[in-house]
Amino acid sequence: MSAIAPGHHVAQPSREPPPSLIAGPLAWMRTNLFNSWLSTAVTLALGYLVLRMGTSFIQWAFIHAVWTVPMGANGTLDPAACRAAQGVGACWAVIWDKYRFILFGRYPYDQQWRAAIVVVLFIGLFVVSGMRRFWRKELVLIWIGTLTVIGVLMWGGVLGLTYVGQDIWGGLPITLILSTFGLAVAFPLAVLVALGRRSTTMPAVRMLCVLYIELIRGVPLISLLFMASVMFPLFMPEGLNPDKLLRAQVAIILFAGAYLAEVVRAGLQGLPKGQYEAADAIGLGYWRKMGLVILPQALRLVIPPLVNTFIGFFKDTSLVLIIGIFDLLTSGKVAVAEPIWQAYSTEVYIVLALIYFAFCFSMSRYSRGLEREFGKSVRR
Repeated sequence: MSAIAPGHHVAQPSREPPPSLIAGPLAWMRTNLFNSWLSTAVTLALGYLVLRMGTSFIQWAFIHAVWTVPMGANGTLDPAACRAAQGVGACWAVIWDKYRFILFGRYPYDQQWRAAIVVVLFIGLFVVSGMRRFWRKELVLIWIGTLTVIGVLMWGGVLGLTYVGQDIWGGLPITLILSTFGLAVAFPLAVLVALGRRSTTMPAVRMLCVLYIELIRGVPLISLLFMASVMFPLFMPEGLNPDKLLRAQVAIILFAGAYLAEVVRAGLQGLPKGQYEAADAIGLGYWRKMGLVILPQALRLVIPPLVNTFIGFFKDTSLVLIIGIFDLLTSGKVAVAEPIWQAYSTEVYIVLALIYFAFCFSMSRYSRGLEREFGKSVRR
């Protein structure tokens, strides 16, 4: 063993905490869940409640659930097993028996494959529209082509397809049609109204935009739907009577346009004045300035409230029940009106909630990703 020279000190071992206590799941839990005695108590109490409720739900929804029921002597399903398990297990047999009516409403049973393709086309259209590499002029042609195919499939009457009137459309296709067409038309309307409300050179246009926004936002959507159903035909020429689906679509467009206009206006007001001055300095005209400089930055600022409004109106389409349109939620309600299934509406509403959640959560996640991506470009 070598001797230690006088005046030299032996290096002490490092006393830094292990990496798992500085970063990682344990560090996050220690900082956010167990950083004090009060936080620890609340965490343990909430954890106990979540575990207790989660265990009960799993037992009800899966372990003790009834998935199918046999056919009775009279040729209908016999829910005796569901009645025996009522209060203990879920009766998912109602979903297997009524899922086609829930998804497609009163659309003819033998033609529901057309409505199923329409739902797939809508989802594909949303996915393609969300990819930035498709954000070109060709995307407009994709929308026109897809919506044309959707119209042909839903109406029929051509290419050997049986004609199906709008009065018997229902379910998820109606929800997607109302929300997609409503927001697709309402968004450009909202941009024009927001620009008109901020106009300083056209006071008459500004007054009309203010009147439209305040009038529409001052009444509930149910009132607009009812007025569109009753009064809209009175303003049409003699002999022209639009169907109730078109009336509901117009009401949703006007309502969504007013709310989206205020969101867009917030983005325009939040943009620094220097951006307007810079666009004027390089000699851009009004529309080129708005289209190339102002609106892209303003809309980027208000992505969260825009998507929040989209989500709200996607769910508000269920209010078309007031004028007799069978959307997804209404179809679910009617599906359990049959006496043998009236006691099992909870299972139907859970499935409906999952469908709405899937669409709304997808929009929310996409908006967060878009916001992060635009944020990176700004920081660069």
